[in-house]
Amino acid sequence: MIKYLKEENFEEEIKSGKVLVDFYADWCGPCKALGEILETLEDISILKINVDEHQDLAIQFGVMSIPTIILFENGEQKKKNIGLMNKEELENWLKN
Repeated sequence: MIKYLKEENFEEEIKSGKVLVDFYADWCGPCKALGEILETLEDISILKINVDEHQDLAIQFGVMSIPTIILFENGEQKKKNIGLMNKEELENWLKN
C-alpha cells in the first residue's frame, strides 16, 4: 500500500512493522521511474515523502539526493539506498 505523507505524524506512520519510505520530488525523472516500480511491490507499506514539501524530514534523514529510500522496522531505520534501482535490485535489497 502506498501512502503520501501530508500533515500526518511521520513517527506514527513508521512505528509498527516494515515501512519503506521514499523521498522524492515531482520534477525528478528517476523518482518517477522508482515510483512506478514501487507500485508493483506487494506486502510492504510504502510512505512517499515529497522533499519539496517536507524539507525538515529530508534534512533529518540526511537526504542529499533523490530518490532516496529508507527501510524502517518498528520505527527504527534499518537501511538506506540512494538512487534508482530496477525491480529485481529493489526486491533483493528489501530481502537482505
